[in-house]
Amino acid sequence: MHLILTGATGLVGSAVLRAMLADSSVTKISILSRRPVAQAEGQDKAHVIIYKDYDNYDSDLAEELKDASGCVWAQGISQSQVNKEEYIKITKDYPLSFTKFLLTLPISLPLTFVYVSGEGVTHEPGFFTPIFGRVKGEAELALHKLASENPDKLTTYIGRPGGVDPRAQPEIAAFIPKSSGIIGALRGPLLGTIGVVKKDMLSPTKELGEAFVELAKKRGEELKGEGMVAGWIATNVGLRRMRGI
Repeated sequence: MHLILTGATGLVGSAVLRAMLADSSVTKISILSRRPVAQAEGQDKAHVIIYKDYDNYDSDLAEELKDASGCVWAQGISQSQVNKEEYIKITKDYPLSFTKFLLTLPISLPLTFVYVSGEGVTHEPGFFTPIFGRVKGEAELALHKLASENPDKLTTYIGRPGGVDPRAQPEIAAFIPKSSGIIGALRGPLLGTIGVVKKDMLSPTKELGEAFVELAKKRGEELKGEGMVAGWIATNVGLRRMRGI
């Protein structure tokens, strides 16, 4: 099985890459990245494609990806790090542009596209909905619409992690972004408190990565049970339940 991954140098993407590398059914990983991916070095089935123009895609990339069966889109950025226009471009426009590109590939079965979203995202934003909740919600709906219009070529699933917690997965510690200042100092204690008060709000990275790979390997099956919404959205509770936690 050939899977595509973006965002492999981020927190969630690092966990997903680790899970893909550990999964024997995944025989090839095509990683689109703006920079080298340290975790992929020396891994025979991981192929890093340095790519910087996420608005446009060419025939060379189409050749690289033509036999892919799934994709996890983990690329993203905090709304506090960029202005609103840039956030919309990275969060909504880039994945939509890439998904439309995937629709042009000569594939025999529908490709499964998995979008990393987050808890707090909504399809019915109100006045107080933060920008991430609004924009990611718009991206989710747009991706689902593309899949609905092209059922023979595309299946879409959404995963909405909660507080992403890498503390129990030291093997990715060297590859994930480091939080500095007060945020870095408070992150561990805050995750610890959440784990005691409301454990199901946390997303341990090992299980989270495995859940996203599991979604990418699906072939359009409806998501059912607690924590699943509308058959194609896995909330944090649903993602945890997929991995038995």
